[in-house]
Amino acid sequence: MKNLTTLTFLLFISNVVSTQIDVGGMVKNKVNQRIEQKTNEAIDKTLDKTEEGVKETAKGDKKKGKKGENTENNSEGVTGNTQIESGTANGVSSEAKKSLKTFSKFDFVPGDKILVEDNFSTVAIGDFPADWNTNGSGEVVTVDGTEGKWLMIGKEGVFIPDYITDLPENFTMQFDIQCNEGFNYYTDWTTFTFLPTANRQKLNDFGRFSHPANAVRIGLHAQDAGGATGRSFFTTYDASGAELMNNEVSTSQYNNSMNTKVKVSIWRQKQRLRVYLNEEKVFDVPRAFDPTAKYNTFIMGTPEGSQKGDRILISNIRLAAGAPDTRSKLITEGKFVTHGILFDSGSDRIKPESYGALKDIAAVLTENPTVKVKIIGHTDSDGDDTTNMDLSKKRAAAVKEALTKEFALDASRMETDGKGESQPSDNNDTPTGKANNRRVEFVKL
Repeated sequence: MKNLTTLTFLLFISNVVSTQIDVGGMVKNKVNQRIEQKTNEAIDKTLDKTEEGVKETAKGDKKKGKKGENTENNSEGVTGNTQIESGTANGVSSEAKKSLKTFSKFDFVPGDKILVEDNFSTVAIGDFPADWNTNGSGEVVTVDGTEGKWLMIGKEGVFIPDYITDLPENFTMQFDIQCNEGFNYYTDWTTFTFLPTANRQKLNDFGRFSHPANAVRIGLHAQDAGGATGRSFFTTYDASGAELMNNEVSTSQYNNSMNTKVKVSIWRQKQRLRVYLNEEKVFDVPRAFDPTAKYNTFIMGTPEGSQKGDRILISNIRLAAGAPDTRSKLITEGKFVTHGILFDSGSDRIKPESYGALKDIAAVLTENPTVKVKIIGHTDSDGDDTTNMDLSKKRAAAVKEALTKEFALDASRMETDGKGESQPSDNNDTPTGKANNRRVEFVKL
């Protein structure tokens, strides 16, 4: 009301000035400028208060969890929230601005069958997940400005997801990592190691493996020597534990200021290793994995010499098996199913990291210009049937639009449909089962 009164008064003064004062053009212009400035300030204050009210209402709705709202990948039943001072606000802001085009060089295509989907949705806040093992400590938290739950680690140690007991010769693994803003240069690397279980050695005082036999290790750090970017390395070890190959590179995708959150994508094709940080391919090693070794263990190491306050958080772990063969499955078998086209939770907005999967199907359709397809969306069972049916149809339409706009495919070659949750390919009782049910099918017409 105060803002409205001020605005009325200023408009009244404006009328008086414009009708009664005549002391020269310069004075009149100056008065009008002041009036316009004050009027804009009053309007801005009113709009700011309105916007704050909308945000508070939205927060309340999110906490209540409206009945019938689709909750794919959301964490229901969370009774507490752990805040950390990190760069996640910056990370979310920059991530929200990303479009499919930002991942135009991303050629990562996930495996056919999802073996593991771990987003800690069933773990209580403050607990360490029961299906992980460690010689250190950690707890599941939520982070302001970031979706879902995260395993937060603030001390050195090794962390082993016990549910990973086999790594096929063709697999893909993805996960999100974030650190606190200002992550210290002198805090050591966060490492990710693939190796045979039989070659696991005794953990040393710092939670490290000295020289694990037949291992492939990848490392991340949020600060390089210059402080402007992050860095990454890989090292491979032979059967005796001796280093075979290693390399270290700087990367702008992960650092301790603007980009504290990064999606890591790892792709094994028999001996070959590819590593991506967001859309950037940082390593492509033709012979990293020993073809005679059986890799069946994944170990995360964090970090030796941790400085006070530094934390690492991991979530959204997805392990998939199989070497994608889009061309054969669509052209020969008549149907191709992908879990690599991802959407924002409860939305038809395609995530930018889906670019590789979209590019893969677009290439097949471009090479076979007479082929027409039906694009069919599927959801898990979270939310009500009607909402999921509508969402699945919108997602199929979004895929068609992306293929048309981003890859110049003729829209008349593509039909769309959605089945909602009505045709599950897996159970809906676990995060992995739900992830397998969230899929996009391309059926040859």
